[in-house]
Amino acid sequence: MEERARSCLLRSKDTLEQDIKASYLMDHMVSDDILTNDEEARVLGKPTRREQATALLEVLLRKDNRAYISFYNALVRESYGDLANLLHSDLPLLSPEGERSFAILSEGGVPQRPVVFVSRPTLLNLVREKLYWLKNTPGWVTVFGMAGSGKSVMAAEAVRDHALIKECFPGGVHWLSVGQCERTDLLVRMQSLCFRLEQGQSSDASLRPPCSVEEAKERLRFLMHRRFPRSLLILDDVWDSFALRSFDIQCRVLLTTRNRSLADSVSGEKFEVPVESGLDEEKALEILALYVNGKPQKLPQLHRMVIPRLDLVPACSPLVVSLIGALLREFPDRWSYYLRQLQKKQFKRIRKSSSYDYEALDQAMDASLQVLEPEHRDLYRDLSVMQKDIKVPAKVLSVLWGLELEEVEDILQEFVNKSLLFRDCNQRPYHYYLHDLQLDFLVEQNRDQIAELHKKMIRQYQQFYNERPPSSGDIDCLYWYRFLPYHMAKAGLSKELYSLMFSLDWVKEKAQIMGSAHLINDYVEYGEILDKEFQEFLSLNGHHLEQRPFPDIVQLALSQPVCSEVYRQALMQAQKRASRGQLCLDWVNKNNQDSLSRLVMHPHQGSVYYACFSKDGSKIASCGANKALRVFKTTSGEKLLELQAHDEDVLCCAFSPDDRYIATCSSDRKVKLWSVERGTLIREFGEEHEEQINHCQFTNTGRRVLLATCSNDKFTNTKLWNPNKPTSQNTMFGHMEPVNHCCFSPNDAYLATSSSDGTLKLFEVSSANEWKSIDVNSFFPESDDEIKAIVKCSTWSADGSRIICAARNAVFVFEVKTSDMLLEMKTSRLSTVQYCHACPNSSLLAVALSHYTVELWNFETSKKKAECNGHLSWVHCVQFSPDGSLLLSSSSDQTIRLWETDRVHTSSAAALKRDSDVLFSHSDVTIVAPDSRNRLQVRTGSAGAILFESEELPSRIRCTCISRNASFVALGTEDGTVQVFHLLGYHHLQLSHPNIILNLLGFWMSMQSECLVLEGHKEPVRKFHLLNNSSSSHLFSWSFDGTLKVWDLNRGHMLQDLECHKGAVLSCDVSSDGHLFATTSADRTAKVWSSASWENTFLLKGHKDCVRSCRFSWNNKRLATGDDNGEIRVNKILKLLHTDSMDSFHGGWVTDLHFSPDNRELVSTGGYIKWWSVETGEALQTFYTMGANLKKIHVSPDFTTFVSVDGIGILYVLKKVEGGSL
Repeated sequence: MEERARSCLLRSKDTLEQDIKASYLMDHMVSDDILTNDEEARVLGKPTRREQATALLEVLLRKDNRAYISFYNALVRESYGDLANLLHSDLPLLSPEGERSFAILSEGGVPQRPVVFVSRPTLLNLVREKLYWLKNTPGWVTVFGMAGSGKSVMAAEAVRDHALIKECFPGGVHWLSVGQCERTDLLVRMQSLCFRLEQGQSSDASLRPPCSVEEAKERLRFLMHRRFPRSLLILDDVWDSFALRSFDIQCRVLLTTRNRSLADSVSGEKFEVPVESGLDEEKALEILALYVNGKPQKLPQLHRMVIPRLDLVPACSPLVVSLIGALLREFPDRWSYYLRQLQKKQFKRIRKSSSYDYEALDQAMDASLQVLEPEHRDLYRDLSVMQKDIKVPAKVLSVLWGLELEEVEDILQEFVNKSLLFRDCNQRPYHYYLHDLQLDFLVEQNRDQIAELHKKMIRQYQQFYNERPPSSGDIDCLYWYRFLPYHMAKAGLSKELYSLMFSLDWVKEKAQIMGSAHLINDYVEYGEILDKEFQEFLSLNGHHLEQRPFPDIVQLALSQPVCSEVYRQALMQAQKRASRGQLCLDWVNKNNQDSLSRLVMHPHQGSVYYACFSKDGSKIASCGANKALRVFKTTSGEKLLELQAHDEDVLCCAFSPDDRYIATCSSDRKVKLWSVERGTLIREFGEEHEEQINHCQFTNTGRRVLLATCSNDKFTNTKLWNPNKPTSQNTMFGHMEPVNHCCFSPNDAYLATSSSDGTLKLFEVSSANEWKSIDVNSFFPESDDEIKAIVKCSTWSADGSRIICAARNAVFVFEVKTSDMLLEMKTSRLSTVQYCHACPNSSLLAVALSHYTVELWNFETSKKKAECNGHLSWVHCVQFSPDGSLLLSSSSDQTIRLWETDRVHTSSAAALKRDSDVLFSHSDVTIVAPDSRNRLQVRTGSAGAILFESEELPSRIRCTCISRNASFVALGTEDGTVQVFHLLGYHHLQLSHPNIILNLLGFWMSMQSECLVLEGHKEPVRKFHLLNNSSSSHLFSWSFDGTLKVWDLNRGHMLQDLECHKGAVLSCDVSSDGHLFATTSADRTAKVWSSASWENTFLLKGHKDCVRSCRFSWNNKRLATGDDNGEIRVNKILKLLHTDSMDSFHGGWVTDLHFSPDNRELVSTGGYIKWWSVETGEALQTFYTMGANLKKIHVSPDFTTFVSVDGIGILYVLKKVEGGSL
């Protein structure tokens, strides 16, 4: 110990010996691994309190700096603030290694020792012995026992062993309290663990919480393997297998539970440690002796009557003994009094609804409450509104009780001292919580007052936060955003709940702080009180709400149907903003966005994990978290069959080729065969899988019927079964990690398997031998040997020539014969592909995504064709009907949606293409564009009415335009044909120019077929620009050949041939005065040219990718350029053409740019539409389109109306919201 610190202890020795109670302080110091159990026993062996204090200080003076710091922290925790101040100025500094060793348990959230702790060495050594088995391999140590038996205390004590941590878990120890929780509550807990593990990371991904349990699981897998290898994850108080499976990530886990068999649902090595339901008499007496600061043999003989009274069994609950001990701590002579109190009380009715019925706990709790002051007893009653496994900051209780924070902390300290409350010292400020059994007692005692107590919580919150809601800087902010709706619902305050949940301000704040998943769950949880508008809004925009920086929720809400409450609120807020000069855009041509799903079914209470069509398409079978199998009619949703199929979640179901049978598989490791007609169990196959079975599928034809299953087993994870035999026919070896999916080829010759080892394998069905293996993981460069890209599923093309698989946010198409990758389809980077299925009679691929949508892609062209929205939670499964006319999707929102493929597929929905032209008028907008059937359409903007529609053309339409008087429209096709249509009389003129796309530019002079042919480019012409002024009429054309050519339209001569760039010229713009023009190129540069000298006057470098767009400002003082890296640069153009560049970033390629007439704003397109402040470079607004890849945007002269078409053919007419009243 440093001399300065040692001197301070010696100077303060008399004061410390006089005031401190050593037994209280040593609990913390043993937790910090400063004192050993033997040292603690020697100190407690001293006869008086002062002698114990003297002995403790003598031990400390022989130790290092860590001991001084631990002693100081213990004084603070036990409210010896004045004594801690004596030591504060001389606190020593720790070395980095010493500090890490000292803080490892605190950083990991491992709870402190309870106020009074008695070692159970036999049990403790057994837990540590099992933990040593995890030294070299991942696995599970399960500590199981009844409630109140001390499981959590034992788990925490087991890791207070420096040698164990150093040898087995050098990566750290991470504690997570799980408890009894729903899926969304589990997500919140996983998010908090991810946040804790990601502290210090600089990547943007770490700033965004995972938005689904599946994503959180993958994030944790990455963190535990990459950042914290050989670390221990402690899961405390796990109730169900679903929660445990969410942490099945091949790491080292210690779990505490009441259910011994829980670990059967996960994979890996498993070890068990049973905890007896209570303490024997000797240990119970030892605890009581510690509370009264005495020795067990010196306790009054009355203890012989008290101990049996604690529980009418030989063993006593540690929780009950602690409650009695806390009573005796301050009044050690009251043995007979408390005995009489216990004998008087009868609690036969109390807590019969609890999981456990401890009469002794009721008696001890009541006796403890009786010694509280009346006002403190009332305050303790208020804790009935707390939730299990939730730790609450003192600030929340300060609001509830209307008391100063310091006064509240003093009251809570009293509750902690009496073992009526527990404190988490790992969080600053401290958080407090009740044991489950204590909360059961309170709720039962105050059953008739629960609603009023919740109402009190709400009224106190409203009074405290009457001016503004809590902000992210407030200590109690997270609690209120998480549980305020819960308290309102429990209080029966439906109007307040409705008002809260339909507030865009609440939606914004909660989504920003907690993410969209928990917010959406509120609408599901309280769906009987609320309608579905806000829930649907959030489900459609949840993936946007996970982005950082956080999007403008008012702008997102303006895309909702005009008749909705969401839109009404958004418009009011947008109008207020507009009055203050802020920008919002209204999508004026949106329709009511009716759901395209033909049928919505609610077959299960809980997540629907899988659904499938029968072979004739007339029936649908579904299964899920409620352990049931259900069959219903495809046409109407009428239920045909429902039965409880398994003991745990049913993960998959499959019809036999003749539709007579259905196979089911489950996390209970069983495979069963059911009769569809009778609903009876035909066969339960032998339990050959040792882990959960993820998928099952029958062969496609009835020639030789087989059933394939795959599981989380490490070796025997894929099996083939003959439905007529109880044992498997073949086992397919090859994967060394869980197999998530299996499917037969169309001719049943091969079986494809998708695995967590990052591979897709093809097995010969006849021999069960591996035929081909594709390393999908290799297509993710960021992956390594430790973190594989999990292959979720696979599907075959209709002819069996291609195999398609999904991993992370991508879908890959491989040629079966050569194993070559043909195509890659990337979905949103914020989402993961949950499932995919190929249409049996087309090139459509349905993709289920974690951000609640289903997408349709063409797997031959790698183009997204449509998006199906409507699910309110994660989509687990998609499947086409056998004839391809229908598509079903199943979700965690407890629904199955049935979609008509033709309605959602844009090839039949006549969606627009992006090669458009627009004419702005004072009253409306006219749009001309080709549609997906290759017809030319002319539409009005706001109403969307079709003014003109041509016949389908044989050659693809490549460009369109409309005359300024709206009388004529023209189009150009791939085969070189130009057609001009007279809108009023519907006459049209067709002109042929067969080589226009290859090397010619045709400019048509009149309706009489007179034309100039401008020939000279060696590669396709990218675009052209007409320059008309009083003296001349020039045309600029630029090409992939890297040149820009200037033409005289009066004579048809080429005036200039400029070799501008080394790569293709991608864009060109001319200043409004005609003196300058700019070109950009794939060579990552932009150039400014003089129209007078035709010389390059300025070279702009700095872009890191192809420069795809450019635009001069209207005053010709600035040039904006955008590249394929999403970067926009605005350059000031002075007399000497110096640059003062401003950098801003856009999502995706920057394909178009426009300045406002006052040159103060800039609009850009790419993955979405974005408005910028030219002066500051700040984003003013973002409009997220349904599809990405915007090609260009048309802007009205007054910069108030904007028109674009996205990659899936949706038209957007956006108008600036003006200030005013609704």
